[in-house]
Formats: sequence, C-alpha cells, structure tokens
Amino acid sequence: MRNDDSPPPPESGSSVNPDRPWFTRRSTLVVGVAALAPAALAGWVLTQAFAGSGSEGARSAPQPASHSALSPGQRDAKPGSTPSESASASTSPSAVASTPAAAPAPAKGPLTGKTVVVDPGHNVGNFNHTDEIDQQVDIGTARKECDTTGTTTNAGYKEADFTLDVSRRLRTALEAQGAKVVLTHQADRPWGPCITERARIGNEAKADAVVSVHADGVSAGNRGFHVILPAKVKGGAADTAKIVGPSRELGERIAGNFARTTGSAPANYLGSGTGLVVRDDLGGLNLSTQPKVFIECGNMRDAKDAAQLTSPEWRQKAAQGIADGIVGFLGG
Repeated sequence: MRNDDSPPPPESGSSVNPDRPWFTRRSTLVVGVAALAPAALAGWVLTQAFAGSGSEGARSAPQPASHSALSPGQRDAKPGSTPSESASASTSPSAVASTPAAAPAPAKGPLTGKTVVVDPGHNVGNFNHTDEIDQQVDIGTARKECDTTGTTTNAGYKEADFTLDVSRRLRTALEAQGAKVVLTHQADRPWGPCITERARIGNEAKADAVVSVHADGVSAGNRGFHVILPAKVKGGAADTAKIVGPSRELGERIAGNFARTTGSAPANYLGSGTGLVVRDDLGGLNLSTQPKVFIECGNMRDAKDAAQLTSPEWRQKAAQGIADGIVGFLGG
C-alpha cells in the first residue's frame, strides 16, 4: 500500500470516473486519522506528566555529547570539576605554563648525611703556570711549593688527567651511596689550587673523609699502589693529633678494597708490602683537620702499571675500590 501523496497510476475507464479528483478516494482514511489524533495526543501528555514526577535516577541517562561539541574547557575538565572551573583552569597562566620538572631526589644509602671531599691531584693547567705554582706556602712545619705539575706516562698521559677522571668516577660512586661529594677542583681554573687551599676546602666542608687521588712517577720496575697517612705533627697551623687515628683506619679500608677491586698489589718499593706509608711533609695532610689520606694508584713510569692507569675500565675499578673503602670507614 502506498503511503505517500504522489498521484496513483491511472485506473481503467470502466471503474473510475475520469472527471473525479484522485484525492477524494482518501476522504474516509483522513477522517479516521483525524479522529484518532486527539486521543494519541492526550496519551502522550499523560505519559510525560508521569515521567516528570519520578526521581532523577528514574530518568533515562542522556547520551554523552560528542567530544567535538564540547568547549575546550569542558574537554579538559578533570573528573568532578564543573564546566566553569574547567574553562577557568584551561585559560589560566598556570595552566598554560609547563610545570618545571622536580629535581631528582638525592640517592639514599649508607652514606646519606655524610660529606666526602675528593681532591684530584694537580691540575693539567699547572704545566702552563709554573711561576704561580712555584710560590711558597706555609704547611705548618715548613714551606713548600703551592702545587706541582704531577708526572706523566712515557707516552705523555698526564697524572692530572688521570686524577680528575678517577675523582669524577669516585664522586659518582659515592653519590650513589647517598654521600654529598665536594671536589676541590674540576680543571675549571687555570692552575692549582694550592695545597693550602685544598686542605682548607676539606676543613670548611667539615668532611667526614677526604681523599686526594694521585699516581706516582718513580723509575720503571717499581709497581703497585700505596696509601699515604698523616704523621703526628704540630707546628704553626698544623696539628694532626686528632686525625691520625681515623685517617689510618680510612687508609686501611681503602687499601684493602682497592687491592680487592683492581687486582693490584701493594707497592713493591715502599711500605713493606702493606700499601701504607706515613709522611709528615705533605701540606695537604699536615693542614687537615678532617680524616684524610692520599692514594698513589700506581706508577705511571712503569709500562705495566701505565697500561692499567690509561685504561678507562681499570680507572672505574680504581674509583670503586676507593669508594668501597670510604663506605666501610664511614660505617656503611
């Protein structure tokens, strides 16, 4: 049955008067529909009235609007926020500006709360500032040069390059254990610092331990490492009475761990095989008020030792051995 308003196809002449309009045939249907319309309308009104009197939860949930139909503030709204709050947040300066990333928290470990000063021996710039480093300074018991150039391998690798590299590796290892680490320099100055200033940096930092990193430069055939401990001295600004005991303990810890980690033997030319030597002529030790040692990691003039000292892998082991000794000393 057709239900549109288009004209029907023509009927035969025997059954239809061709002069009668086509729409007169639907008069009965139209009247019937018109009679039903008021009843349907009344039913719809009653339905809406009953639905409106029900609870909010009884109503059917509205379909969510499409994302593109929402305002920018509504699209960015956090759960539970009102549209006005969301719009305000999306246009506020604080919302537009990016939040700076928080600085990483210091590592927690056995050295948390401890301060360690690491002194990279010499400075590569000292070679170009011999007049400055030759100035005499007071070490309490005598007067000595402000600093020295340090030695080199036979191939020209400088002790100052070695000490700075190991010191930086040592800093990383100690920071991973929670320590605050202070370097006396990072080759960020043309020369020095003087041995008096190196000692002062450790003292002012109230360091729990101080280590000065070096490599020796004696004749070939002399091999191995040794740790230098402060002698008991008193004179002028020098008074090591309080640090002799703890410095020895620090040195012993470092010597044992350095040998274990690097596989190197204690020096065969001094220290009677203990890897420990006591000296009273080093300003960096004489002027220290904090537990402090020097470590000579090997002999740069010996080819076998030099092969180790120039190896990045071995230098990492050296730094780790020193760090392990410091951790042991500080009670880790």
